Amino acid sequence: MNNPPAKTTPDTQNAPDGTKPDAKSDISHRLYEDVLALLLGTMVVSLGVMLYSESVLVTGSTAGAALLIEHATGLSFGAVFFVINLPFYWLALKRMGKAFTIKTFIAVGLVSGFSKLMPMWIDFSMLNPVFAAIAGGALMGIGLLMLFRHRAGLGGINILALYLQEYSGIRAGYFQLAVDLVILACAFLVLPFDKVLLSILGAVVLNMIIALNHRPGRYLAAR
Repeated sequence: MNNPPAKTTPDTQNAPDGTKPDAKSDISHRLYEDVLALLLGTMVVSLGVMLYSESVLVTGSTAGAALLIEHATGLSFGAVFFVINLPFYWLALKRMGKAFTIKTFIAVGLVSGFSKLMPMWIDFSMLNPVFAAIAGGALMGIGLLMLFRHRAGLGGINILALYLQEYSGIRAGYFQLAVDLVILACAFLVLPFDKVLLSILGAVVLNMIIALNHRPGRYLAAR
């Protein structure tokens, strides 16, 4: 999954025309807005994950690694996803700040919980894998956009990529791409060839949604 927005402060949050918002034009999110975004965003992501889980597909980043482990071992996606992300919170605190880290921890916990509850709420008697790849990728992309707008994320790999870029000079985008390619390469060892191709299709849909709708400067920044 894609990178979260870079850390900002009130002094650096300029409008698209380069001007700084004054106190009257403050667009900070209220607590209830953050709560609703975390709940709805993670629920939408979890629905996309369920489509992938039911269709035996994978995606990128830590979510993709957790799905791959689920397919290979039968372990619960929610538990694996939560555990995989634990080592990265220190980096998130150092790189992205306290607020982002707390929101991300809550978001990861919600996705883990919703992923366990979804099968109790929804049952698929028939699910076309092509539809699952496209719709699942779209749902995860839309859910991530909601989280990004409220300064939260889901991926430990994304945080590591940003950390390495800052302290080692490794481009975050290249590192993230390399990790996703490794996950997809490993998927060839676990999943049928057609499932991997559909997973790639879903990854393209997800990243197109992020790229087209999360451009710096297109929207006013909100804390």
